Amino acid sequence: MSAHPARILVLTQPGDPHADHVVDLLRRRDARVVVFDPADFPVHASISVGYTAGGAVRRTLDHRGGRIDLSAVDTVWFRRPRNPRAHPEVTAPAVREYVERECEAMTSALWDDLDCLAVPGTRAAIRQAARKTAQLTLAGRFGFELPPTIVTTSPDEFLDFWDRHEGQVISKPLDRPFLIDGDDGYFRMCEPVTTTDLGYAEAMRLCPMIVQGYVPKQIEVRVTVVGQRVLGAAIHSQDSNHTRLDWRSYDPSTTRYSRHELPAALAALCRSLVAELELQYGTIDLILTPDGRYVFLEINPSGQWLWIEDATGLPISDALCELLLDGAHRSRRPAVQEVPA
Repeated sequence: MSAHPARILVLTQPGDPHADHVVDLLRRRDARVVVFDPADFPVHASISVGYTAGGAVRRTLDHRGGRIDLSAVDTVWFRRPRNPRAHPEVTAPAVREYVERECEAMTSALWDDLDCLAVPGTRAAIRQAARKTAQLTLAGRFGFELPPTIVTTSPDEFLDFWDRHEGQVISKPLDRPFLIDGDDGYFRMCEPVTTTDLGYAEAMRLCPMIVQGYVPKQIEVRVTVVGQRVLGAAIHSQDSNHTRLDWRSYDPSTTRYSRHELPAALAALCRSLVAELELQYGTIDLILTPDGRYVFLEINPSGQWLWIEDATGLPISDALCELLLDGAHRSRRPAVQEVPA
């Protein structure tokens, strides 16, 4: 058992209600929590890393009038951190880009070198887990059923796939579901491929896309894995035409949510998938078909949870709070003596 209150560093941006809620829970449990937006560096924060000839290390963050010994942090939560931003006085584009790259190089190494629990995982693990092709490969290897899928820039592959599935095909972005162009923003979710789309098949040569065979749904299942806990929720997406294809187009007046008990073997599989990705947390989207099969769609290492917690009462925030506190109870690797601040 730790002799000191848990020391937790939360890396996120302002206006994050998920982080705010969990930080409040942590502080009620006497944790020492520092919330830091890396975009404040170097304009509103100063970071120093010092080394002695013998290899001792000092890592400090000066932010909002306080100094934090980063080497004493028990847990770092990579919630939704932004990249560092150069000072407004740095106006030359090339110089600004250089400064921001140097700041990112410093902070990236700093976060990666912290000897503490990382949630949902290390930055390298988060990046790997977010890759949809890697997810599908690993999920299939673990025994999850997958939708028939291609990721392609080939119009011929796409058209052959359409024919094989008799037009029962959906498409979705490979990475980002949004595009920001000045003051305009575009958001693209899972959408059916129509006969009109076939006339634009040649445009696929310009950008890769995920194309999948349509999987009939009884319900959709949102699985939130927090440490060893597996919390399932049913999204009754077929109750509304707005959500039949993609529950993210939900209609609050008609979409029902409920707790969903996963079969024990499937719950263990979800836990193992998250662990294999070297994560402590992950949200998994599944389809439960009318004939009772569970089909894997994707995993998000930083998925939102408050909406499903509010709708079902699942104790996701409490589980996440316990996970973050757990960093104070884990034994650290033998550490080099720190340099006094």
